[in-house]
Amino acid sequence: KPLFTVSHYQSLLSMATFSLHSHAFFLLILLPMILNLRHHLALAGGCQYPPVIFNFGDSNSDTGGLVAGLGYPIDLPNGRSFFRRSTGRLSDGRLIIDFLSQSLNTSLLNPYLDSLVGSKFQNGANFAIVGSSTLPRYVPFVLNIQLMQFLHFKSRALELASTSDPLKEMMISESGFRNALYMIDIGQNDLADSFSKGFSYSRVVKLIPNVIFEIKNAIKILYDEGGRKFWVHNTGPLGCLPQKLSMVHSKDFDKHGCLASYNSAAKLFNQGLDHMCRELRTELRDAKIVYVDIYAIKYDLIANSTNYGFEKPLMACCGYGGPPYNYNVNITCGHSGSNGCDEGSRFISWDGIHYTETANAIVAMKVLSMQHSKPPTPFHFFCAG
Repeated sequence: KPLFTVSHYQSLLSMATFSLHSHAFFLLILLPMILNLRHHLALAGGCQYPPVIFNFGDSNSDTGGLVAGLGYPIDLPNGRSFFRRSTGRLSDGRLIIDFLSQSLNTSLLNPYLDSLVGSKFQNGANFAIVGSSTLPRYVPFVLNIQLMQFLHFKSRALELASTSDPLKEMMISESGFRNALYMIDIGQNDLADSFSKGFSYSRVVKLIPNVIFEIKNAIKILYDEGGRKFWVHNTGPLGCLPQKLSMVHSKDFDKHGCLASYNSAAKLFNQGLDHMCRELRTELRDAKIVYVDIYAIKYDLIANSTNYGFEKPLMACCGYGGPPYNYNVNITCGHSGSNGCDEGSRFISWDGIHYTETANAIVAMKVLSMQHSKPPTPFHFFCAG
């Protein structure tokens, strides 16, 4: 069975309602990328058994956890492009993790805390929550809390699976947990929060080893629980976020208008994360640990924005204040006074922090191309038998 059918391609390609400009952008820029991606996927098989994914992270991959967990309102125009309603995602549509899930022809991951989805966790669960970091520990919903939630979820799922409860058919089995993919996308808030507290660059950098240790510890805990397949995203170019650019009074810009010190810290974090993954491959020899360079993909979008059809790579589509960044910390997207742009497909940044669905789709396609993963690995490797 092929990994991608026509319907899967249509799902990935229906990124937004394209204007005439966007159609030209699609034909000239995205179509060659998709044809190249199709070549990669044609060489690879599909999933031989139903994929199960567990995701740990922050707002970059939160599919509704904050709303479900705290009842915090995330209103329209969030979700306007694909879902036509707010789903708790901080974007106008789908996130990178949504596109990756759809590439496997599995349903989008439900938030662990969402009680209204019933028992619809056959394909895994999403523990990511907006604002999450790795430290300090035991503060909702940092990484170690997400791990504790997973351990509880696993215990209850296996308990139900061993009974005569009619729900047992809807639970993940022991083999399901063992063969699952464990995704980790966290660390951005550790850096961002430290800078926002006024910490110097050197002080922020000194905190990085502690953040890396928490992520390493999480992987080892999941390994001890039987997990063997891990997918680790590094952090993006923090200094290119309109939010940071609007709030930091600095002339420390790189050639593309991003904050050089913020990006330098992000790159040092990513180097540490890459090194940690290499160490764990040696230490946990029967585990497969894939490191994905999200930073390189996202920075390329900004550095070469016109090649992708984006007009203002450092300006938010939804916000307040107009050029150059359209971000005001007191009037953020979805709140009274904010305005959404007409065509999100022309913007990289949705709300000053998170990406538009169009940008997320491009990032996801580049992730699926295997050109930015170490070792080069197809996303479906964990369910291919």
